[in-house]
Amino acid sequence: MSRQTIQTDKAPAAVGSYSQAVKVGNTVYISGQLGFDPETMEIAPDFATQSKQVFENIKAICEAAGATLDDVVKFNVSLTDLNDFAALNELFVANLSKPYPARAVVQVAALPKGGSVEIESILYIE
Repeated sequence: MSRQTIQTDKAPAAVGSYSQAVKVGNTVYISGQLGFDPETMEIAPDFATQSKQVFENIKAICEAAGATLDDVVKFNVSLTDLNDFAALNELFVANLSKPYPARAVVQVAALPKGGSVEIESILYIE
C-alpha cells in the first residue's frame, strides 16, 4: 500500500517532526491542528477565533488531499476547558452535515503555544 505525505501552504507548517497529513490507501490521517494563522503562525488569544481557524486549517488539508470535511470519519478533540464544549458543538454543526462523523473530546492540562483547542482528523476517500 502506498504512503503519501500531504502538505499545503494554506495550513500552518509543521512545527516539529511530523507531517500535516499522511495518506495511506484511501485513509488520510491529519495531524492535530491548533488555531495558528498559516501566514503569520500566530495563535489567537480566544477559543472562538482559535476554533474557527482550526476548522479552516483542517479544510485546507482536506482539500490538499482531494477531499472535503464531508470525508472526515473521526475527529479527536483536545480542549483545555470543557466549558468550551457547547461552543465546540456549535462550530461542528456549522461546518459539518449529517450524518456526523465519530468524535472524541477530552480535556487536557495544556496545549502547545497556549492553544485552547486542538483537533486531529481521519478522512476516508472513496
